[in-house]
Amino acid sequence: MKDKRRINTRVQFDEGIGKSLLTALFLFVVLACTQASVYADEILVSAAASLTEVLKEIGSGYQSKTKHTVKFNFGSSSGLARQIDEGAPADLFFSADLAQMEKLDNNGRLEPDTRKNLLSNELVIIVPADSQFSLLSPKDLLEPDFKRIALADPSSVPVGVYSKKYLTDEGLWNKVEPKVVPVQDVRATLASVESGNVEAGFVYKTDAAVSKKVKIVYEVPIDKGPKITYPIAIVKESKRKEAARDFLNFVRSPAAKEAFKKYGFVVSD
Repeated sequence: MKDKRRINTRVQFDEGIGKSLLTALFLFVVLACTQASVYADEILVSAAASLTEVLKEIGSGYQSKTKHTVKFNFGSSSGLARQIDEGAPADLFFSADLAQMEKLDNNGRLEPDTRKNLLSNELVIIVPADSQFSLLSPKDLLEPDFKRIALADPSSVPVGVYSKKYLTDEGLWNKVEPKVVPVQDVRATLASVESGNVEAGFVYKTDAAVSKKVKIVYEVPIDKGPKITYPIAIVKESKRKEAARDFLNFVRSPAAKEAFKKYGFVVSD
């Protein structure tokens, strides 16, 4: 009888140790997953196409200093804003104008008190690098040599909106409009000019700087062109707000500001 009791006691003891080990292992796995979630998130930044090269560089620098990873969704600011407004996933929105950011803010899509105006840019007119065309003023676009002028959708895409406003202020829009070939965004404009499918196009100065297949023939004077502003904000529906805030702080750091300047942006924050 005593031996039976000893055996039963030992079995119960062994079962108790087994349960304790399983419980401890379970808690360890849960804790490890929790820690991984806290310290290593993947954030998605929806950003204007004109920010492609500089944000890739900044993102690489950010990932070398943190456990977080960052991915980008580049496109026209109007298209990206529409995606976010319709519920598409995004942790931050980096727009090429205030209007798109304002729409999202008015619709309650942005995290309060996270909007920052970070950058500015300049409008330029470009032609293919091997083109013989030159411009002394935007009025030269009315010449017969310029049959097609690429422009991001002037009804919604920021660079198109800015360009239309400038040409309107100069009294040229109605005359230039018949020549306009509307495209998706600023990078589509750049590609159209690079390929020679159009004789000229309006882009940001920073976009012209990344291509050897185009050349700038006219820079819109800052005092005559519309004020170009790039704001950034955290998206309210983000599930990774802590990591998003960390990246937002990084793009405002001295290292990131130097990168923006290197690519030709004017840092305003």
